[in-house]
Amino acid sequence: QVQLVESGGGLVQAGGSLRLSCAASGGTFSYYPMGWFRQAPGKAREFVAGIHWAGASTYYADSVKGRFTISRDNAKKTVTLQMNSLKPEDTAVYYCAAAPSYSGTDTYPRTPQGYHYWGQGTQVTVSS
Repeated sequence: QVQLVESGGGLVQAGGSLRLSCAASGGTFSYYPMGWFRQAPGKAREFVAGIHWAGASTYYADSVKGRFTISRDNAKKTVTLQMNSLKPEDTAVYYCAAAPSYSGTDTYPRTPQGYHYWGQGTQVTVSS
C-alpha cells in the first residue's frame, strides 16, 4: 500500500510558476513509474506527465511540453512537477499517481487506468 500526498498548489497569475510535490510513504515507491494528472471542472482526468521508475525517461502531454518538468528523488520518495509559463487553461486539480503494475519496467502508462494509487489532489488556479 502506498500513500501519496500532494502539496504546492495555489493561485498564480498567467505566466507565473508553481512547483508541485508528491510525498510517498509505504510500498516500494522506488520501482513504480509515477505520473501527474489533472482534472478541470466538468472534464475528464487527463495525463500531464510521467516518469520512469528510475528517472531514466519522462513523457509529457503536448499541452504542457516545454513548460512543465517532472522529476523524482527515490531516496526521499518524492516526485515533483515544476510548472512554468502557466496559462489559465492549466487551472485544475492536480493529482500524482503510482503505477505498481508497471513496477521495474521501462514503460509507464499514460491513462488513469494504468495507475493504482492516487493522492488527494492539489488545486492549481491560474488567473488571466
